[in-house]
Formats: sequence, structure tokens, C-alpha cells
Amino acid sequence: IDDKPPNPVSFSFTVPKKEISMVPDMGKWKRSQAYADYMGFILTLNEGVKRKKFTCEYQVSETVEKLLAMLATLDRWIDETPPIDQPSRFGNKAYRTWYAKLDQEAEALVTAILPSERHDAAPEIAVYLKEAVGNSTRIDYGTGHEAAFAAFLCCLCKVGALRMEDQLAIIFKVFDKYLRVMHKLQKTYRMEPAGSQGVWGLDDFQFLPFIWGSSQLIDHPTLEPRHFVEEKVVNEYHQDYMFLECIKFINEMKTGPFAEHSNQLWNISAVPSWSKVNQGLIRMYKAECLEKFPVIQHFKFGSLLSIQPVKP
Repeated sequence: IDDKPPNPVSFSFTVPKKEISMVPDMGKWKRSQAYADYMGFILTLNEGVKRKKFTCEYQVSETVEKLLAMLATLDRWIDETPPIDQPSRFGNKAYRTWYAKLDQEAEALVTAILPSERHDAAPEIAVYLKEAVGNSTRIDYGTGHEAAFAAFLCCLCKVGALRMEDQLAIIFKVFDKYLRVMHKLQKTYRMEPAGSQGVWGLDDFQFLPFIWGSSQLIDHPTLEPRHFVEEKVVNEYHQDYMFLECIKFINEMKTGPFAEHSNQLWNISAVPSWSKVNQGLIRMYKAECLEKFPVIQHFKFGSLLSIQPVKP
């Protein structure tokens, strides 16, 4: 029996670039291998975390540890780059200094995560990391940036750095740490929400943690969707569930009645079951994020996430 690892799939890595420049190009995106791979990745993780708490048992691989160390570095750079005094309250320009550091170091950071025989993938994969933390011109952050981080993780899976058994750690460790770093960036530099639909969007900045977080809560014996608008429930359970962690952040950032500042989430609290919430959020994610030209025009395609149509 041959117990050597299978030969790595051969990729010819390229630096990803934009391919969706006009609204009619959106069909190309929805038929692309990238769309199929991206959605497949999101849904596989959605299944993986179903009914699981943050505190459940799962393995933490070396690659996951390296990703956490990288995110800790980004976090430390925030501490080293305090916001500057400026007339405008929003969009603190110190963010650009922080971003310039990432821009400079991204390839080295990614190389450190990849297995040695895959270092040639670093220039391609680093592009998604740089796209995942907001826009340094506009000093804003939105679901397109979040999607770039999911794409970054998807690429690490495609080159074999992350594996199937890393599923839970990808969300509970890596994505959770990413969220915390993004929340800190948003707070520290008062970043603007990118393409915000204001009160009609789900959340100013994130979407995926609500999908995966609602999956965690499917069939929960006591917590129902109607409970997440109660602050005492959120405070008691946010350590176990990503959905409630996000609600807690909203409660800290916004004032006034929940129904007014987060109308879409308020509506979701009326849905009878978490599995219905989860299905509805997946539909909404496709419609509000992945099928919206203003979001997808910024998405970049290379050899790992390819604009080529799905092979029949």
C-alpha cells in the first residue's frame, strides 16, 4: 500500500486580478469555478459547525497555530499604530500606516504559513489576505473584505495547508480571531461600513459569522431565535456561540432600541427555528453579497479561485 501523500495537484500560480468590470459580467462569476469553490467552502463549514459550541473538542493543527500567530501579529500592529488626532471623527488616517505594514509584509506572513513545498503559492494567496482587512483609500470595511478572508482560507485548503479535519478550528479559532481583529480595527480607526445599507443591512460589517453562528445553534434545547435580542442571554452565552458574540459587539457599538438600529436582525428574531434562520441567511448572503455587483467587482481571480466556468 502506498502511504506517501498523493502528489500535490499542480497549479501554475498567478497573481489574482479583477475580472468582473461590468454588471453583465456577473453571469461569468456565477458560472465560475471560483463561485462554486467559494460557496462549497462556506457550506461545508456551515455543516461542520452544526450544533457545536466553541468549547467542544477539536484538533488544532500546526497550520492553524501559524494562522493564529499571524493574526496576533496584525493585532499587535494595531497597538503599535495608535489613531492620530484629526478633525474628522471617522476614517482615522493611522489605518493607512497600519495597512502599509501589512501590504509590505503580507507575502512573508503567508510564506510562513505554507508548507515549504508550497511557498510558490504565497504571492497568489497573499492578495486575498491584503483584501481581507478593509480598503486603505476609503478606510472602510464590508462583506467583500470578509469574503476575501474566506477566500484566503479556501485557498489554503486548496493547496493542502489546511485539511478537512481543520474545519472546526478554521471557524472557532481562526475566523473567530479574525473577527476580533476586525472589530478592533473598526473600533480603533472608526472605519466606515463599505456599501452599507444602513439599518436595512444585516450588520454594518459582517455576514458569515451570522450564517455559521446560526448553524451552531440548530436544535438548541433552550435558546431560540427570539432570545438573542435579550441582553442577558447574549451576555450569558456569547462565549459559546459566534452569533451571540456578534450581537454583543453590535450592542456595544450602537445605542437605542435594537429594533431600530438592527432592523433585519430584529426581524430574524421572529423566525421560529435556527435551521430556518440558517437557510434564510444563506439565501440572503447569495442575494445581498455574492450577487451584488458593487461587492463582486472587487473580487480577484487567480489559479486557485478561477474565473473559468465550472467543468460540466
